[in-house]
Amino acid sequence: MENKEFVFVLTHSYDAIERAAAALQLATNMAAFDAKIDFFLMNEGVHLARKGFAESVTWQKGFSPVAELMKSLVEDFDCKFYICASCVKPYGLEGAEWIKNAEVKPGSYLGELLMKRQNVTF
Repeated sequence: MENKEFVFVLTHSYDAIERAAAALQLATNMAAFDAKIDFFLMNEGVHLARKGFAESVTWQKGFSPVAELMKSLVEDFDCKFYICASCVKPYGLEGAEWIKNAEVKPGSYLGELLMKRQNVTF
């Protein structure tokens, strides 16, 4: 396989946690096969980057726990979690504390990533 670089665009968290967990599980599996994986979080997906959010998920069904997947993606595979700058204020995240490897980026940065990498959207 030539291009093993992917950006996962996640638009869900508490509103569809199984969808977010499925994306994180797939990303973890792909990273284990040496794919470069990063995330761009939009809409409700931005909450995944809030410090402590993943650990608070207790209503998830199926897949590995979100907290474990996030920890592995950050610590074992050094994945980055980019937070949509346009979503910070509308989702009440001004001044939020972020997880390791998370940073706020404009939508234009997502455009840049999409021109260079394959995309997976959840």
